[in-house]
Amino acid sequence: MADGFEFFIDRSLGRHQVPQALRAIGLIVHTMAEVYGELAGQRLKDEVWLRDVGRRGWIVLMKDDAIRRRPAEREALIASAVRAFCLTNAQLRGAEQAERLVRNHRRILKQAQRPGPYIYGVHADRIVRLWP
Repeated sequence: MADGFEFFIDRSLGRHQVPQALRAIGLIVHTMAEVYGELAGQRLKDEVWLRDVGRRGWIVLMKDDAIRRRPAEREALIASAVRAFCLTNAQLRGAEQAERLVRNHRRILKQAQRPGPYIYGVHADRIVRLWP
């Protein structure tokens, strides 16, 4: 179903609703808290986890599209060939975030077959390349 891909959920998407919804459709999902611990995950710089996740080949799901504009994070995206998908509406509640990602998971999986680095925006009914 998931073509062997694993997903990393950035802290901005929480630890419960989004991961549970994605696991319910058969995806392998890791949260920031599961990988780094709750406290360490909250303090961890984005460029650190981006490099780690990219090296592991995991697909990033997040809602911080400003990562592409910050030099250190952009460098980590490039260096580790990160494949990232970002919700385009940061105001969505947990259930809405989960619904949007679940609805687009086949599109995400199809795009994820291509090497990174890139960031795609996840809209209600499509994904659109944001960077580069």
